[in-house]
Amino acid sequence: MDDNCHDDWPPVRGDYRIGDRGRGVAVVTLASRLDIRGAAIVGTCKTENLGVEKIVANIISNPNIRYLIVCGAESRGHLPGDAIVSLHRNGIDESGRIIGAAGAIPFIQNLQREAVERFRRQIDVVDMRGVEDAAEIERIVDHYSGIAEPFPEPPFEVVKKTHSSMVQPGDLDISLGPDVYLDVEAWAVFLTTQKQHMTSVGA
Repeated sequence: MDDNCHDDWPPVRGDYRIGDRGRGVAVVTLASRLDIRGAAIVGTCKTENLGVEKIVANIISNPNIRYLIVCGAESRGHLPGDAIVSLHRNGIDESGRIIGAAGAIPFIQNLQREAVERFRRQIDVVDMRGVEDAAEIERIVDHYSGIAEPFPEPPFEVVKKTHSSMVQPGDLDISLGPDVYLDVEAWAVFLTTQKQHMTSVGA
């Protein structure tokens, strides 16, 4: 187990394969299914909103990851690769829209702004959109894995939540910060008040 990473990482389920979580590189293959070896995590992403949010949540919960390789074919209309690159470069506006993204609905609505800013500070994006040659991608994975140093902050608060009697069993699965909880199945974030009432802020 790596001390920089919770033993139940990654916290959010998705279409990915886990490698050595102590390595400094994550790979997103967009709409392509590529057999890439040597990274901490490799998976697809086909949407410019929920898919991107899940990538952010899983990366910021592992400070070992310092590089995100974006490769493979774009998902038509959604353009999640463009959304990831734009999110890292520009952030989000007051409405949660990814600044400069060209997809149909490039909104970050289920993560707080602090999570987005942590993502932008923690990683560098390696833009290899359109590349599907696994050997070429693995060479880049090996290069960046060799120079990556862990991010000098603890994992962003993404931990298993113990259900309280105020919440239906299975409703809320993880925490994304103080009083912010995530329903993994619905990908909805809930805020708790001082009275422990639950209010949905996204779906």
